[in-house]
Amino acid sequence: MTQAEKTYDAIILGGGPAGLQAALTLGRIHRSVLLVDSRDYRNAPAEHLHNLIGSDGMPPAELRAAARRDLAGYATVELADGTVSGIRGEAGAFEVAFPDGCTERGRAVVLATGVRDELPDVPGLAEQWGRKVAHCPFCHGHEFAGKRIGILAPDAARLAHLTGLLRPISDDLVAVENLVRVDDAGDGLRLTLADSSTLDVDGLFAASTVRQAALLDTLELERSASGGVIVDPFGRTSIPGIYAAGDTAHLRELPGAMQSIANAIATGAVAGASVAADALAHP
Repeated sequence: MTQAEKTYDAIILGGGPAGLQAALTLGRIHRSVLLVDSRDYRNAPAEHLHNLIGSDGMPPAELRAAARRDLAGYATVELADGTVSGIRGEAGAFEVAFPDGCTERGRAVVLATGVRDELPDVPGLAEQWGRKVAHCPFCHGHEFAGKRIGILAPDAARLAHLTGLLRPISDDLVAVENLVRVDDAGDGLRLTLADSSTLDVDGLFAASTVRQAALLDTLELERSASGGVIVDPFGRTSIPGIYAAGDTAHLRELPGAMQSIANAIATGAVAGASVAADALAHP
């Protein structure tokens, strides 16, 4: 980053579906936008994305590349790779700081920083994450239709929830306890348990712990119990001029974020439109 003289209408933090859509929404009405992309994506391990009309089965990188090609057609939208170390200021006059000491100015900030998954500490599990090990039946369940599916859950409630969602997909569901190792077994997985016995499954669903970006801890934003940023239906956070979208944003009325690419795109569009609407109300 270089020290900038201009002030952007919005600085968007995050280059996943939420941030890319927010940038497109603002670019369509020729608002000046800087999108800062860390290139660290939650769904990077996944070979394909699902549950998104028109793109079901597409590799996630292809969706991002297509979105970037779209944004290239808008002269007011700039993209930059990097991370942000801090945000200060107020609505109409934010200053976003970067690790190299440089800053950029924006009238509004959109947090589309996403989340990361912390997995159970089981050797071999992370290597299969997004392929033969998944956490979302909406995203990956259909691919295991009629097959043997293991379920690794931290508690009875999570086990019941995953079992209920997966039951129409397969009637061969196995609760997995005391898992100590996961190995690739060709078309499936071999799970080693604490008593040294093994269990062969075609796929495994495992609940992850979701962590928000560390940047959020530097801001005095209202947060949900799970750490997400509380937003109103228009993507506004508790700090005027700062908006949130995607997996970062939690509506107060819901128990947590609706974590999906479709929802990320939708909330990105809403946040972008809200930036523009609020700018009209408070020029």
